[in-house]
Amino acid sequence: IKMIFFIISLEQQHGLFVLFLMVYGITVVANLGMILLIWMDPRLHTPMYYFLSNLFFSDICYSSSVSPKMLIDLSEKKRIPYNVCAVQMYLFGTFADVECLMLAVMAYDRYVAIRNPLLYTMAMSRRVCTQLVAVAYIVGLVDSVIHTCCHFFCDIPPLLALNSSDTTINEIMLFISSCCVVSCSIITVLLSYSYILTTILRMNSAEGRHTAFSTCASHLTAVAIFHGTLLFMYFRPSSSYSMDTDKIASVFYTVVIPMLNPLIYSLRNKEVKVALKKGVGKKCF
Repeated sequence: IKMIFFIISLEQQHGLFVLFLMVYGITVVANLGMILLIWMDPRLHTPMYYFLSNLFFSDICYSSSVSPKMLIDLSEKKRIPYNVCAVQMYLFGTFADVECLMLAVMAYDRYVAIRNPLLYTMAMSRRVCTQLVAVAYIVGLVDSVIHTCCHFFCDIPPLLALNSSDTTINEIMLFISSCCVVSCSIITVLLSYSYILTTILRMNSAEGRHTAFSTCASHLTAVAIFHGTLLFMYFRPSSSYSMDTDKIASVFYTVVIPMLNPLIYSLRNKEVKVALKKGVGKKCF
C-alpha cells in the first residue's frame, strides 16, 4: 500500500510539474507580449496602457518569485534555505503590493478619464503617472521589509499556523500592514467607481454609456479576482485556517492570477485587439 501511494504521489507530482510549467510559461509569454505590444504601438502610449504595462511587469515578477521554486519542489526534495525563503517572501510581498496598488491607480485613471475627459491629458500627465507608479513600488518595497523583519517567510498564513511559538505580534503586524495596503486599494477602487457609475448614469447617449462600461469591465474583473482571493486568504481569523483550502487559494493568487490578467485585458479590449492584429499581420507579411 505504501509503495502504491508513493507511485501515485510521484505521478501526481509529475502531472503538477507539467501543469505549473505550462501555466508559468503562458504567464511570462503573455505578460511580456503585452508589454512589448504596448511599447511598440504608438496608439497605446496613453496613461491607461502605461499603468497596464506596469501591472503586467509586476505579474511577471510576482509569479517568478514563486513558480520556479515550486517547480523545483515538484522535481526534487522540498527544501528551502533560510536566506532563500526570506528573499522569496520579500520579492513576493513587494510585487503583490505593487499589483494591489496598481489596480487602485488604474481605477483612479478611469475615474479621471470618464469624469473629466477634457482635462484628462493634463491631469494624468507623464510626470503624474510616473509618480503614481513610483509610489506603488516604494510602498511595496517598504511593506515587504516589515514582513521580512518580522520573520514572515515563504507564505505567511501557513508558517504562522505551523509556528509553535506565540505569533500574536506577527499576526497583528500582518493585519495592520495588509489593511494599510489592501484597504487603501479597495477604498480607492470603490470611490472611483462610485463616481464613475454616477457619471455614466448621467450620460444621455446609450452608446456613450456602453463605451464607458466596456472600458471598465476588464479592470473590474481583475480587481474582483485579485482582491477576492486576498480577502479570503488574509482577512480571516487564524482559527479558520485550513492547510488544504489555503494551498488552493495560494496557488490561485500566486500562479493563476498573473496568467489571467493579460488574457482579461486583451480579450475585452478593442484597442489591444487592433494593435495585436496589426502586429501579427506585420510579422506574417
